[in-house]
Amino acid sequence: MYAVIRTGGKQYKVSEGDCLVIEKLDAEVGAEVSFDVLMLADENGVKIGKPLLAGAQVTGEVVEHGKGKKIIVFKYKPKKNYRKKQGHRQPYTKVKITSIK
Repeated sequence: MYAVIRTGGKQYKVSEGDCLVIEKLDAEVGAEVSFDVLMLADENGVKIGKPLLAGAQVTGEVVEHGKGKKIIVFKYKPKKNYRKKQGHRQPYTKVKITSIK
């Protein structure tokens, strides 16, 4: 059984027991979160929502919060003596999927 969920403007295919790294959520470590279900596939077949599937629920537990790898943003204009160097680390939340109903 698997489901397609939507969070943080992205879609993820998940099964029970999967760990996801998603956009940062406002939830404490150990808290339970639920997600919007777009599609659900099980032994009975595939159910697709328009756009969300009513009655379906995917829950997960927040494992940790953190920051991703550092990226360098470098802006440059030739012959104008303009250089700007900036770093960025995207915050994330790691979630373990506990149940699909």
